[in-house]
Amino acid sequence: MIGILKALADENRLRLFNILLETELCVCEIETILEMSQSNTSRHLLKLKNAEIIESTKDAQWVHYKVSDSFKDNHKMLFEYLKEEMKENELYSVDRKRLIKYQSLNLTCTDIREDSKRVIQLIT
Repeated sequence: MIGILKALADENRLRLFNILLETELCVCEIETILEMSQSNTSRHLLKLKNAEIIESTKDAQWVHYKVSDSFKDNHKMLFEYLKEEMKENELYSVDRKRLIKYQSLNLTCTDIREDSKRVIQLIT
């Protein structure tokens, strides 16, 4: 339990967790939606993964992340608490709105690779 709480004791990791509550995303999508650097994103994803809060699957050169089913099942109260609290927080709401806009525009990793700055402009 200490490992989980330590992993969640960072605003950037909570932001990652927040958008992964909604859907599975690849690293480039997470970086773009949250406007974080690749190294920063990867470092935070690794901490969440090591705490078994999220899990990853590899698809060719892409790695996709989602909230771990075991975390949802084994820590139901914490999971539900985080979901509810994140709904009330302005920063997390902004991140979710960016994710929703990204999804509604049917953007993909290809769009990000071609012009990440344009994608960021579209979703902000």
